[in-house]
Amino acid sequence: MSIEVSNESGLDVSEEELISVARFVIEKMDVNPAAELSMVLLDTAAMADLHMRWMDLPGPTDVMSFPMDELEPGGRPDAADPGPSMLGDIALCPQFAAEQARAAGHDVEHELALLTVHGVLHLLGYDHAEPDEEKEMFTLQRQLLEDWYADQADLYRRNVQSEKDRVLLDKSRFFDQNAEHDGS
Repeated sequence: MSIEVSNESGLDVSEEELISVARFVIEKMDVNPAAELSMVLLDTAAMADLHMRWMDLPGPTDVMSFPMDELEPGGRPDAADPGPSMLGDIALCPQFAAEQARAAGHDVEHELALLTVHGVLHLLGYDHAEPDEEKEMFTLQRQLLEDWYADQADLYRRNVQSEKDRVLLDKSRFFDQNAEHDGS
């Protein structure tokens, strides 16, 4: 899976974290692993321009999605393998996200992760224009984000344990070397 991030926002943002959450959602939604995704981070002026050109709405927004090959999660079991394709583009506005994060009482990293999940779901055809669509999309969005955080916590625990194991093994090698020098 190819995920490219271009940060044109002027803000320092963890591209690795955005890639991680996007990759997680794409995998969980059973999209072909050869799918490609492009993400661009824009400042408020560029996002406002994009918002006006594509949605005919004034001012910046938090996230916009531009689907390409109309991929769907999972697909039909009897369908031929579609092969690699372009999932689409996601535009994020970190400055706008930071304002939303403050208002919601959480950090901007969480807001950007949430918006990334939201953007990927839009690329997969989910929408929230109608109340039932909104309920489905936001429930799925919340679950995917929770699952990603749980996955990140598990990865952190495994990495901590691996480091502890490495230190222990290094110490045991030290003791083995001392035993050889002592004639033991």
